[in-house]
Amino acid sequence: MTEEKTRAEESRAGDEEIVALAREVLEVECASLEALAERVGGAFVAAARAISRTRGTVILSGVGKSGIVARKIAATFASTGTPAAFLHPADAAHGDIGLVAGSDVVVAVSKSGEGDELLQILPILRDLKVTIIAITGNPSSSLASLSDIVLDASVEREACPLDLVPTASTTAAVALGDALAVVVMKEKEVGREDFAYFHPGGALGRRLLLRVRDVMHTGEELPVVTEDTIMREAIVEIANKRLGLTTVVDRNGKLVGILTDGDLKRILIEREDILAATASEVMSRSPKTVGRDELVAAALEKMETLPPSPITSLVIVDAEGRPEGVIHIHDCLKAVR
Repeated sequence: MTEEKTRAEESRAGDEEIVALAREVLEVECASLEALAERVGGAFVAAARAISRTRGTVILSGVGKSGIVARKIAATFASTGTPAAFLHPADAAHGDIGLVAGSDVVVAVSKSGEGDELLQILPILRDLKVTIIAITGNPSSSLASLSDIVLDASVEREACPLDLVPTASTTAAVALGDALAVVVMKEKEVGREDFAYFHPGGALGRRLLLRVRDVMHTGEELPVVTEDTIMREAIVEIANKRLGLTTVVDRNGKLVGILTDGDLKRILIEREDILAATASEVMSRSPKTVGRDELVAAALEKMETLPPSPITSLVIVDAEGRPEGVIHIHDCLKAVR
């Protein structure tokens, strides 16, 4: 029993040490980011403007862990509307530097700023007259001296106990890249729909790019009756199409009204001869419509906010005013959530 108790106590002590070390790592990295935020100033503004104004590509480069950071920053730029690509310094030195044009901006990432592979290609980049932005933990480095703009990503210490493993420094560099991408995104006025175009395969893209035409009920699914259709037949149409409504058209096929479950309930209270009434006597005139090319998200917002109270369906009409589809709130909710 005593031996088991000792092992349990040792386990608890080990757990506490793990939690304490994890917290220390996070605290060190948080402190590094706070210090980095304090240093954001004129150099950052110059870098953001150089990137937002370029007509070329933002080329990210780095070696080792800095290369991984550079790849991540390039991906963030590309996904937020700024053409960007990663170029490994070794590949650049063996011919791939031909990808770089004078209109490009190069962002070089290096903690020390003294890596031979990166420094080897900088003179060539300067000959190409590209703008070079350094993200480095050493503002006095060779990289910094060869760059047009220097962003200081230095940290007081790494988060590992040996102060060696790139941890706080890589976090700082990634965060600085994120800040640049977000600011440039704002400068370029990239909106939600623009963002969706860069992510067509994801849930966000599907939600923001989906159009009314993609989910509306058409053809045989579209409920339609004429003005002089008696209510008995109109009710059958509503029941068969299962959308809780039917459109009402005149003899030329143009939309003149809509007949909903709510209208049926109202008329049942008001009169006894509902089955003998015609659709035109019961329908709601001036039905709410939406364009087939409008976003589903916009259609949903329209249904939820139209006065005097939310509605459940919108009608889509063609250029001649004939109904060509119906979109139900359930279709919208299923598509965007």
